Amino acid sequence: MAMKKTKMAGDNISLKTKKNEDPLVMAWLNAQTNLMDSLRYLMENEIMQNGVRNLQMFIPMERAGALRQEPLIHQQVAAAIEADDGHPVEVASAVVHVVHEQEEELPQEEIDDEDIEAWS
Repeated sequence: MAMKKTKMAGDNISLKTKKNEDPLVMAWLNAQTNLMDSLRYLMENEIMQNGVRNLQMFIPMERAGALRQEPLIHQQVAAAIEADDGHPVEVASAVVHVVHEQEEELPQEEIDDEDIEAWS
């Protein structure tokens, strides 16, 4: 297997969304006024929390996260996208509002000593 080329500062990178990308992911992407800076911010936070690592070693292939567990959110996202009149930031803002409302209604998960021990 050939080694991939090491990225250097100033190099271009390309990204491609999946054909079945989650509507919330697309709304987030479309809400960014500077996509690279937003991604850089997320990367910086990941590095501060976990150091430099290959996330593919830690990310499950199949994710059943909050984005996939909330059919109501998807219905509201679909409605916001359908009502879109060419202003993706307004659509994304409406989607973020819906997600925040849903998050406020979710019970907070308690973490006990056994959880912490299992993670260590």
